Amino acid sequence: MSIHLRPATTRDASDASRVLCQSITECCYEDHRGNAVALQAWLANKTPENVGLWIQNPGLFSVVATVHDQMVGFAMSARSGNVLLCYLVPQVRFTGLGKAMLHQIEAQARRDGLQALSLESTQTAKPFYLRHHFVPNGAPIVAFGMHSYPMVKTLAQG
Repeated sequence: MSIHLRPATTRDASDASRVLCQSITECCYEDHRGNAVALQAWLANKTPENVGLWIQNPGLFSVVATVHDQMVGFAMSARSGNVLLCYLVPQVRFTGLGKAMLHQIEAQARRDGLQALSLESTQTAKPFYLRHHFVPNGAPIVAFGMHSYPMVKTLAQG
């Protein structure tokens, strides 16, 4: 498998939007449970136009994962240390690509001088983040009928 990780560019917006929507729809069923209203609310801002704006925002860091030049993953964090997105298409889950994208985000956070990362995890992604040394950081939050779980990770310096 020819895997490549790189910073996102605005040319990636359409493919990144596709990855986000496919991952949320197909991989996050445990969260939305097929509720059309919840799913629509979750996907509403994942348009190519919005993703393009996010990618070009200097306050955000975005990375894409490709396999044989096909985008299969997209992750994004705020330069302040909040992991905002980390999604893969179903075909490449559990292959190490999510971990690789998360490591890119952690490396950028260290370069930015941050000592910790925070996020709000879905139920689906919670075991992934726990395996990567994030710990719960507060009570679950309910939005659109779904729970998200605040988590934090202290970054090792060096």
